[in-house]
Amino acid sequence: MRVVALLALAALSPAVLAFEANGVALGGHENDVKKAFPSAHCKPLEWKTSAADRRCDDGKIAFGGVRAKITFYLRGDAVQAFDIRFDAKQRDKVAAHAKGRWGAPLAEATETIRRKDKDDRLVYKVRWEKGNEHAVLTAQVEKKRASLEAWRGNFAEEVYRVR
Repeated sequence: MRVVALLALAALSPAVLAFEANGVALGGHENDVKKAFPSAHCKPLEWKTSAADRRCDDGKIAFGGVRAKITFYLRGDAVQAFDIRFDAKQRDKVAAHAKGRWGAPLAEATETIRRKDKDDRLVYKVRWEKGNEHAVLTAQVEKKRASLEAWRGNFAEEVYRVR
């Protein structure tokens, strides 16, 4: 009886959902990516890093009803991260969709980055964390593109550290 109650609660609570994009969650497999995104092009990563060994790109997806591009990063056939890029004008719609899927964010703010001899930069950020998994939506107010990234472990620090 308790198991049924816990499963029902989990089904109702978006906060327990894994970080996922159109059904492909962190920890998923390359076959999951290809099923959800049939036009995705998968190939070995162009550089050596301990964070990933393959990537799958799809340039024509919809995430929460917003046109976007996505890249999945895999290591050992497991999705370690994904990056969704979209028009910054759609940031509120993407943020609302992510909040509906992943629950309330840990933080949400527009930060001012002061730059010497340049105009200040305004950056809208929304951040989620679930154990060893993280997601961040960032949109510079004056830029055209925004991104929503999700990753496991130390992927964000390791992906561009060339080995």
